[in-house]
Amino acid sequence: MQLPAGDDRNADQIAYWNGPGGQRWSDRQAAQDILLAPVSQILIDRIAAKPGDRILDVGCGCGGLAIALAARVAPGGHVLGVDISAPMLERARAVARAGLPVEFVLADATVHPFAPASFDLLVSRFGVMFFADPVASFANMRRALKPGGRVVFACWREPKANPWMIAPLQAVYRHVPKLPEMAPEDPGPFAFASEARVTRILGEAGFNDVALEAHALSLDIALGNGLDAAVQSAFEIGPASRALEGHPPATREAARQSVRDLLAQHLAGDSVPLAGSIWLVTAGA
Repeated sequence: MQLPAGDDRNADQIAYWNGPGGQRWSDRQAAQDILLAPVSQILIDRIAAKPGDRILDVGCGCGGLAIALAARVAPGGHVLGVDISAPMLERARAVARAGLPVEFVLADATVHPFAPASFDLLVSRFGVMFFADPVASFANMRRALKPGGRVVFACWREPKANPWMIAPLQAVYRHVPKLPEMAPEDPGPFAFASEARVTRILGEAGFNDVALEAHALSLDIALGNGLDAAVQSAFEIGPASRALEGHPPATREAARQSVRDLLAQHLAGDSVPLAGSIWLVTAGA
């Protein structure tokens, strides 16, 4: 498998997203796009893309946001989706409709030689929290923006505000040891939970007018398919699945029952809605 040339400090992330972790996300592309549709809509509304815009989507994953934006920048515009995960980009290329002005490139945005001053917008849906040196990464991306260009991205707020991810993990912890504790600034899904840290990173990278807005969410992890689907979702990706890696079937089954009991408390018809919360981050170049 081809791996992107990258900053050595991002090597662990490159390995993870090109291994089983990246493949799991690729396999769940359709489900994840449905689950995260509320976030995508918040981003699309704020980005307000128009025909002719040139957009850089960083950490584009399986391409959901990039593809949606490509339909809005035609004619005359272009979307470049960049990610370090070959499996996810393969999926993005497969689902993009022929003729859309969108391109996907395997690259580490920390060091990729973007054409200077070539994009109107820098956007991301949960793709910018994994850099080992986020200031250097954002400084490199800022050089790709035209003067007066804009930044719009979504990142997760603190774990306690996102029980859709954390509640199944707590149920799993009744059966397995806790995952190694991560420092607040370690690369990961909650690395940008601190408003002060995000503001500092973007400021040091040369951006101005940095603003963060909190958005509360309700995410149906069952996707309208009932309790069994919600349990399966919790076990396929996310921290609960990582905590169970390498454990025997009996342990996994006991953990599955605990997760099922927990999620059953939230069942509403065929949905299992759980709370989530993001920062919508905006800035100028």
